[in-house]
Amino acid sequence: MDNRAEVREFLLSRRARITTRQAGLPDVGTRRVPGLRRSEVALLAGVSVEYYAKLERGAIAGVSASVLNALARALQLDDAERAHLFHLAHAADGTSAGMRPRRRPARQWTPPPSLQWVLDKFTAPAIVRNGRMDLLATNQLGRAMHAALFERTPGGGPPNFARYTFLDDDSHHFYPDWDGAADTCVAILHTEAGRDPHDKALHDLVGELSTRSESFRRRWSAHDVRYHGAGTKHFRHREVGGLELAYESVDMISEPGLTLTLYAAEPASPTAHALDLLASWTAGEQAARPAPDTLTS
Repeated sequence: MDNRAEVREFLLSRRARITTRQAGLPDVGTRRVPGLRRSEVALLAGVSVEYYAKLERGAIAGVSASVLNALARALQLDDAERAHLFHLAHAADGTSAGMRPRRRPARQWTPPPSLQWVLDKFTAPAIVRNGRMDLLATNQLGRAMHAALFERTPGGGPPNFARYTFLDDDSHHFYPDWDGAADTCVAILHTEAGRDPHDKALHDLVGELSTRSESFRRRWSAHDVRYHGAGTKHFRHREVGGLELAYESVDMISEPGLTLTLYAAEPASPTAHALDLLASWTAGEQAARPAPDTLTS
């Protein structure tokens, strides 16, 4: 990613969304574009207009933490946006690589047996993904829940939520709130781009999606970022119908860059019954498969 361009577009997009009323400033004069003027952001951050203009041109290398925090306050950044600003600054001055834990080569990574044992202990869907939205590991119910994603992924690589969302019409059925799912997907990718700006696989993915999907291009240009911690998601499974699932996502300390997401249904709810049905079907399919020593070549 072009770090200076990322910094410039991120700061411009955050400045454009804040009104003078939100910032507690008088609305003086005609505004040619939405949002605050550079001079107003500089005033709020306690820096000179010339210095802020330099930052907004992308020259963010070497900026102190106190100035970054002042910018975050002036632009009313949330926690994810503030972290993204710091990641961009670290990338600009070359410290991001040293601060980031060493990662394994993503295309060669497979879940160790111990992780798979942990996943298989959960009776609800459980999945592991990376910041590029590759689906790297699941338990049986997680795989059954995302069966369409696996079936529609060509061989040779892991299923990818971003490709599925923007390049496969089936995603509009799987995600009842497709726009919300698409927004979240792009925000996660943009967050990862700030955290790991030298990830070639991520560059290639963004380039592919930008070329092939206008919906992706439009969302990418918004420069939105977010943490994906907890909440509720809705899905429409082809076999068991609608699913309303609570989820919790946690970063895996033992595998830097990976996120474990656990899903759960409200007890005795229609979704809980649907998951029970899906689990029984999955168990039946597993039992119907021939044992490994009976398979023919």
